[in-house]
Amino acid sequence: MAVVVRLRRIGKNPKKRPHFRITVFDQRRGRDSRFIEEIGFYNPITKAIKINRDRLDFWIKKGAQLSATVKNLTEKSKAI
Repeated sequence: MAVVVRLRRIGKNPKKRPHFRITVFDQRRGRDSRFIEEIGFYNPITKAIKINRDRLDFWIKKGAQLSATVKNLTEKSKAI
């Protein structure tokens, strides 16, 4: 099973107030489908980023790949 860490979009009205959860997915699943674990969140309106570094490191050691956006967010939040 290929595992990837990527964003899952949430929010009441996605066109005007998007929020994202940073989640661990099976690579074959869709963006808003069932996920393995939730490890953080990102709010692009307030620029708030929170990532559980311990869990992120755990999944990277297990072979999980980061999406390009999540990689940029982790660099901004100094999580890696």
